[in-house]
Amino acid sequence: MRLSTKSRYGLRALFDIAYNCGNMPAQIQDISRRQQISPRYLEQIFQNLKRAGILKSKRGPQGGYCLAKKPEEITVLDVLCATELDVLLVDCTGATPKKRNRKTDCPFEGQCVTQTVWEEATTLLNTLFSGITLQTLCQRGLDMGIKKEQDHRFMYYI
Repeated sequence: MRLSTKSRYGLRALFDIAYNCGNMPAQIQDISRRQQISPRYLEQIFQNLKRAGILKSKRGPQGGYCLAKKPEEITVLDVLCATELDVLLVDCTGATPKKRNRKTDCPFEGQCVTQTVWEEATTLLNTLFSGITLQTLCQRGLDMGIKKEQDHRFMYYI
């Protein structure tokens, strides 16, 4: 399995929102600057994440993007499912061809011993990904000493 940049950047951007903004809306240009991801590409990724119910957006000068759920409710697997077509190691595993469209039909369906290996590995990866939440990543960020950036839009000086 090779994850696309949509998945990798999407997870980084969601971590950025959870870590730096909490409940406040995050501006796309701030996420882009901190994570060094093109704002146009982030907009495309965020459309998938909004459709999946992971992100929500607010228009206007105090608007931006915020998490649609609590960080402890969003898993890495949720993000991968929103940004990838599927989360399979190889095309011949998973559901039967009748249940989903495969890129290729396997001529060894039901007769291939290696298919069971790929299915087991996919199950293990999905279990791992579903056990890691954005909250887990935020804690790891704190443990690593990653500095939080306070949103300058909401800083008031007297």
